[in-house]
Amino acid sequence: MTTLGTGLVRVRHWLRGHPLALDGALAAAVLTCMVLASFAEPNPGHGRPVFGERTPGGWSVLLMVLAAAVLVARRRRPMTVLAVTGLLSTAEFVLADPPAPVVMSAVVALFTVAAGTDRPTTLRAGLLTMVVLTVAAMVVGSSPWYSQENVGVLAWTGLACAAGDAVRSRRAFVDAIRERAERAERTREEEARRRVAEERLRIARDLHDVVAHHIALVNVQAGVAAHVMDKRPDQAKEALAHVREAGRSALDELRATVGLLRQSGDPEAPTEPAPGLAVLDALVDTFRNAGLPVEVARTDPDRPLPAAVDLAAYRVIQEALTNVRKHAGAGAKAEVSVVRVGGAAEVTVLDDGTDAGAARPREHGGGHGLVGMRERVTALGGTLTAGPRFGGGFRVHAILPVVPRTGEPDGPGAADGVGGRS
Repeated sequence: MTTLGTGLVRVRHWLRGHPLALDGALAAAVLTCMVLASFAEPNPGHGRPVFGERTPGGWSVLLMVLAAAVLVARRRRPMTVLAVTGLLSTAEFVLADPPAPVVMSAVVALFTVAAGTDRPTTLRAGLLTMVVLTVAAMVVGSSPWYSQENVGVLAWTGLACAAGDAVRSRRAFVDAIRERAERAERTREEEARRRVAEERLRIARDLHDVVAHHIALVNVQAGVAAHVMDKRPDQAKEALAHVREAGRSALDELRATVGLLRQSGDPEAPTEPAPGLAVLDALVDTFRNAGLPVEVARTDPDRPLPAAVDLAAYRVIQEALTNVRKHAGAGAKAEVSVVRVGGAAEVTVLDDGTDAGAARPREHGGGHGLVGMRERVTALGGTLTAGPRFGGGFRVHAILPVVPRTGEPDGPGAADGVGGRS
């Protein structure tokens, strides 16, 4: 059975690839059926056809051969083939009595039209073919108009219309399912690519926040150590200890971030939670140890924020203080406030750096700190503004919704601000 099924599948694929051969075989089969049926005559007494009682005439044989030959072109010109086979069938009704079954070719042609066109065309062509052939059979033939042969013409043409329309509907249904499946597959791939791009951007932001913060502290402390190495070695040792601590913290956070890229079976997966406002004091202490005075004001510290909002607030403060340390100049002070107002958390970082110090970031070649902050805040549906303060200094203000807001556009205007620092 397996060999037979495989052979049938191969034959079907070959016929689909050679439609002309299939139409030729169909035309030969129809011709054979018409010739055999032209030698048979129904016997009402016994209920089965009797062969040898009649012989088709020359005109009948010619019409059968022509009608079968026309069927070879049924796929390329279905309406023309239907018209030709209909005319040949009508001519057979007029020339022969009893007529040969040339109408078989018209039935096949009508099925082809119904299977390859739309329903309105099928109804018009089918109705016209049924009326013309049935009326010709009833009016021209010698048998009564209500004979079973005449009713058979009506039944077979109607059946051809119904069968062709059913085949066309099934093909359309299968094509729609296939198209829907392909569209779903494309949508799934696009969604996967979008998620990969978003995850890549998020990891890039985290890496930037970690590296920029700790490398800035290392740079500052290394400069202090180099400056006081000869005159105050104790202070130099303290600065180097801060360098070591900042390096260790950077490595730990980098290890946690890179751990997100591990496969599920890889060893030493990160187990520590992402940083948040719970470790804000430790973050501020690193800046204080680097020589930047920082004052912190918080309301409701015991009411935890959602994980994503908590991480975003921590990263905004980290990046803003890093910018203060790099760009605000010597002697600058910073203020950090985290306030919950209704359904939002407001994070503000201020410094009193000079105008000249605030304008210096452009010397370092435009970084991505503010861009990363805006993207992070906007992704949560919040807003971020950043720009110079009147009288000197810089201000970063972020509003993060504690409860996600729906129905608001996430466009570029959601994170407006005047950027002046990396």
